[in-house]
Amino acid sequence: MDPTTPAAATGPVLLFDGECGLCQRLVRVLLSLDRRDILRFTPLQGAPAQEFLRRHGLATEDFSTLIFVPDWAGRDRPDFRLRTDGVIAALRAAGGAGRWWAILLAVVPTALRDAGYGVVARWRHRLFGPWRARPLLRPEWAGRFI
Repeated sequence: MDPTTPAAATGPVLLFDGECGLCQRLVRVLLSLDRRDILRFTPLQGAPAQEFLRRHGLATEDFSTLIFVPDWAGRDRPDFRLRTDGVIAALRAAGGAGRWWAILLAVVPTALRDAGYGVVARWRHRLFGPWRARPLLRPEWAGRFI
């Protein structure tokens, strides 16, 4: 079975807006930080993420949030992190320098972090534009997407 199929994937997965330039850049940063190849990714617009959103009663058409699922094999459980908590969890999972960024972000109170996240989410398409497909820095990274 292909490890990038939703049924076979395990470990942490980040659900992100696949049409957002900022979100795609974040994914590429996480790919480069994650030297152990732990993280997997799937766009919120795709079938695996849409199924997850429906299962957990989350909005299926609002792509302004980011969702971190600690273990995709246990995605039926309501164990996930939203917005900045999701970013921090993804950085921790990536390890290395990502852990230091997570520590720095975690110092800021959640309410303040999420308020800033909301402002950026509202303006991200204007500031960073839509994502224009580009080749991944490393071809093997393609296998990290569900």
